[in-house]
Amino acid sequence: MHPTSRPAVGVVGTGNSARALACYLASRGHEVHLLVRHIERFPWLTGSRSLTATGKIEGTFALGGVTDNAARFAAAVGTIFVATVTTAYREIAARLAPYLDRDHRLVLFSSKLCGSVEVEHLLREHGVRSVPVLETDALFACRIQEDHSIWVRGFKGWTLFSAPRHSMTREWAPLMHHFFPGLEAARNVIQRGLTDFGALAHPTTMMANMNRVDRKEPFLFYLDGFTEKTVAVLEEVEKEFRAVAHAYDAPLIAMKDLLDRYYGCDTTSLLTAMRTVPNYRLSWAPSTLDHRYLKEDVSCTLVPMHELARKARVELPVVSSIVQMACDLTGEDLVAQGRTLERLGWEHRSHAEIVRWIED
Repeated sequence: MHPTSRPAVGVVGTGNSARALACYLASRGHEVHLLVRHIERFPWLTGSRSLTATGKIEGTFALGGVTDNAARFAAAVGTIFVATVTTAYREIAARLAPYLDRDHRLVLFSSKLCGSVEVEHLLREHGVRSVPVLETDALFACRIQEDHSIWVRGFKGWTLFSAPRHSMTREWAPLMHHFFPGLEAARNVIQRGLTDFGALAHPTTMMANMNRVDRKEPFLFYLDGFTEKTVAVLEEVEKEFRAVAHAYDAPLIAMKDLLDRYYGCDTTSLLTAMRTVPNYRLSWAPSTLDHRYLKEDVSCTLVPMHELARKARVELPVVSSIVQMACDLTGEDLVAQGRTLERLGWEHRSHAEIVRWIED
């Protein structure tokens, strides 16, 4: 692991994942600093300088600092975990870039598809070339409670991590294992990004239940989102994920087996797996279509997946339909706003050139 003169760690964000991650890191003995966007909204946090977790993580954990000052935050920490929605990466990169140096490293916590590639490209646009960027999936199923504590109801037992290029993944693997011993290095960044059950299930389930969501009818998202008949749509989306992954030399495990590795479940079928994940019994559906399950998962996974498929001449009829319907339902151009190949710096690369780049 590369040594740093700043052993403290930083977490960008104040949402569910950010609070759970901060508590997890503090529980492992790390000094944790938070960078928030609107500090005036968190008087309880600046007053107590602590976070409380219940469930899979228990305790109240002191924080090293809470600030909205990016310069002060960057000066205090070495490893920075970005635990926000992925659609905020452009703003965060611009905010942090002036204060990053060779002692920093960034870890994207739930980056979706090729998030580290996008952030590395953004930092280079700001003149930052010496800071490694890594990515993994969010590890916690969690929810903020009324008393501001974070209830961690699930903790993934396994997932992948990656850097933009394979050589960087190998170089920085000790850092990731230091913080998350159970993680495994991905073959490449595309395998990492498509090994994501949420990105597969969230937009597809929202589409299959759009009227129920829009009417604000309560239902358990994963348990009741599909029937034995309609789960065929989700299975077709999985086939399209697998086709794109295959085109980029990125083998995927079956999604039912991925859920078993995440949380433990019955892998008889995909539907059975979804219905037997313990913490999914507590996962209620959103009550609006204006939700990250559509906006984030479409713009930051399905959009780059669609563009990568086009480069590789892979047809994605179901995913293409979901992308278009998501644009219609949200009233936003999620393609133009999304993680296009231009935003990755890959718009002029061929399929073969992209494969060589990520395998370097």
